Amino acid sequence: MSLKKILTILTTTFISFSVFSTEPVPSGYANIKLGMSLDSTKSELQKNPDFGYHGDRDVSLIPGSNRILIETDATKGLGSNFLNKCWFQFSDDTLYTITININPDKMDYYSIFTTLIEKYGEPSSLNSTSATWKDENYTMSLEKPLTLKYIDNKKFDSLQNYNKVPLSGTETTRQMFLDAL
Repeated sequence: MSLKKILTILTTTFISFSVFSTEPVPSGYANIKLGMSLDSTKSELQKNPDFGYHGDRDVSLIPGSNRILIETDATKGLGSNFLNKCWFQFSDDTLYTITININPDKMDYYSIFTTLIEKYGEPSSLNSTSATWKDENYTMSLEKPLTLKYIDNKKFDSLQNYNKVPLSGTETTRQMFLDAL
């Protein structure tokens, strides 16, 4: 068999394997998964020093809503130092977004990007600032300079739609008064 035929067979096999061996879009990082409760997330954060979670002082209520935010600073943690600041957003006690800033001194965009392609296939969308993998349940994006985001699509969409509810008559009148000031 000629070298050209062998290379063609190997290339075809590799491409076929790459296309059919991808995993679904992940629901989170390490043991922190979208959909977890606040208490479960706190518990998992305490078990993993890479996040730099320091307990309830890292938890805050977002004003005017039923939303909670955990902000961790992994640069002060005892873990691997691959992570910087991380944010975990909750609505109605359900984790719906995870934002992980990765330490650019320890990791690079290209290494993460190529690893994600190997695991999850080609991104759903790609531009000069980000690569996004999306399915019906979750969105994962790798953004420059070096941020990973995980989003629960259904929960996020429901919160977006809630924010689009038209103002009531009283709210409209109030806004008109404020606008006239």
